[in-house]
Amino acid sequence: MAFTIRQLQFFVAAAEKASVSGAARALSISQSSVTEAIQSLEDDLGVMLFERKARGLELTHKGSLFLRHATQILGDVSNARMAFRDEAGQMAGKLSLGVTSLVAGYVLSDILSRFRRAWPQVELSAIEDNGDYLQHLLIGGELDVAVMLTSSIRDRAAMHVEQLLVSPYRLWLPLGHPLTDAEAISLDQLAGEQLILLTVDEIEESTRKLMAALSVKPDIAFRTRSVEAVRSLVATGAGVAVLPSLVYRPWSLEGDRIEIRDVSGDLPSVQVGLCWRKGAPLSDLARAFIRTAQGAVPER
Repeated sequence: MAFTIRQLQFFVAAAEKASVSGAARALSISQSSVTEAIQSLEDDLGVMLFERKARGLELTHKGSLFLRHATQILGDVSNARMAFRDEAGQMAGKLSLGVTSLVAGYVLSDILSRFRRAWPQVELSAIEDNGDYLQHLLIGGELDVAVMLTSSIRDRAAMHVEQLLVSPYRLWLPLGHPLTDAEAISLDQLAGEQLILLTVDEIEESTRKLMAALSVKPDIAFRTRSVEAVRSLVATGAGVAVLPSLVYRPWSLEGDRIEIRDVSGDLPSVQVGLCWRKGAPLSDLARAFIRTAQGAVPER
């Protein structure tokens, strides 16, 4: 039996919430409906999509691969509906976008692919830079819209901000690390750990502020601007990392497993959103892009 759009929606919700109960609450349906949908998908595909654990659900390697396909299928369906509703397929022109580096790899790509499929006639150009420079370009009228970390916007009076998602910081650990068995992890338990530090956007500053609150500071074992490097270093036991769940994936490029855990305490969060200049009229293309972005981010 071929899988249905509804089953894909239930699967994606379960993957995002990491539990059947969380997916059921988010979708306002019964837990049995989510369980049956996942089982039907696994039977149809012939693979296990989740590992069932006491803490909830955890995507398998095959499940992680299928999640990307499922998200793209649901996005295509959403774009098809939008194109007919707005007669947007006839729109053409140019759209200038800005994006910060962290957002470029983990949020913008899906938005752009959906937008291009819905409006292939539109000529898109995008620039990647730091948040302050993108704000400068927006105020100067050189960009139509930016997708960026909105928690770092300085001139709120000059910007419209539409939040897309809030991503909390989580602890990344190698498989078999002693903290993976802890019922609860506090910030103080990170004291003395080897820390892998990501140095892009506001991540480095946020992590340093977090570590400054500890009486015993972790040792910074490695600094890098590459999320994939962090993934590989953590997976092979070179250290731990405290990063937004937005960039978490359970497998390194080498196929090694990475665990993720909540940490109690006052952890920061990353806010990702859309920005455009106040007082500037939005073009139909910019409005269409904003609607696409709003529909492309499940966490919204």
